[in-house]
Amino acid sequence: MASRRKPGPIYPPLQQLKDGSRLSPGRQTGYIEMDTKNLLIGASLEEDAAAFLDAWHRAERGESVDENVLAFESWEALASVLTGERYRLLRHVHAHPEPSVSALARSLGRQYRRVHADVAALEEAGLIDRSAGQVRTMVDRITAEIRL
Repeated sequence: MASRRKPGPIYPPLQQLKDGSRLSPGRQTGYIEMDTKNLLIGASLEEDAAAFLDAWHRAERGESVDENVLAFESWEALASVLTGERYRLLRHVHAHPEPSVSALARSLGRQYRRVHADVAALEEAGLIDRSAGQVRTMVDRITAEIRL
């Protein structure tokens, strides 16, 4: 049986700015500054608590605390959230924000209910944003640290 999926889109390059930051093309908003999401896989509860307390103390001292971390206790936990289809969806939304989940499903050639579930999971993880009448991501890059 032949697949009904459309071939994946070609993603535009990011614009490099003089200060080294990068901008990603947005369909209706022009260029918007993007963010990096850091994934931490395999950290213990004690390590997570220590990192939280460190950030809290820095904030109390008036230091800037601008950390964007998504922690998973195991590789399996990460894989349950960031599946291959969800990664493909995330890349598509990064390059082509869509006005709705329905439009996104049509663009990807996938069933609405599955795309809706994927968008909900990615939104809960902080990787997708559905505000302002669009399905979009503010994440430009995902970095991972895997602890053994």
